[in-house]
Amino acid sequence: MMALNTIIYEKFKNAFEQKCCRLIVEAYQASLTDKVIQLNWEENDISQELYEKIDVNPKRLQWNITPFREFYLPQNTKKEKGFANKLPRIDLKMSNISGKLEFKYFCEAKRIKESDSKLKRAYIKEGMDRFISAKYPIGCMLGYLLEGKISETIKGINSLLEKDERNTETLILKSNKLIKTYYESTHSDIGTLKHLFFDFTNTSN
Repeated sequence: MMALNTIIYEKFKNAFEQKCCRLIVEAYQASLTDKVIQLNWEENDISQELYEKIDVNPKRLQWNITPFREFYLPQNTKKEKGFANKLPRIDLKMSNISGKLEFKYFCEAKRIKESDSKLKRAYIKEGMDRFISAKYPIGCMLGYLLEGKISETIKGINSLLEKDERNTETLILKSNKLIKTYYESTHSDIGTLKHLFFDFTNTSN
């Protein structure tokens, strides 16, 4: 019975994850249509725009999914003055309550540019590594491309991983029905980490 419950839970969890990914990809596609996002925007500006588009997507209500922006993640830390401001934050959270179960999905976003090694390094250290260390719960990475090509930018990220002797953790292009620029990386502690890359290089007016 326990095994059956686990199978059912995993089935619901995977379906919820697919819906979350669809909402975020459709938000990206809507932003391309609107051409509202500018290349000089900060990471939080872009995440806010995507959040607003998720919030007005009719599918969100149909699927009973609630989005949140800049969500504080609880942590086992001493509760003293100022502790809440020190809690880690993640860019996007989506949740769904089904019966007595609640499913949560988290997205951490980073700006990236083909010619900017500092941003690529931040994508690894301040994004990927926070999932790998379990500082962030289940979810995916979002890469906001603001200059260059995604394929070349990924090569740069992979080169940095290889330089750190993390050859087994490089990003690999995978087939995905929702988006062509979908990658996965494999890590011993957490298994597969998903990466969705959004190309904004041609969206500004």
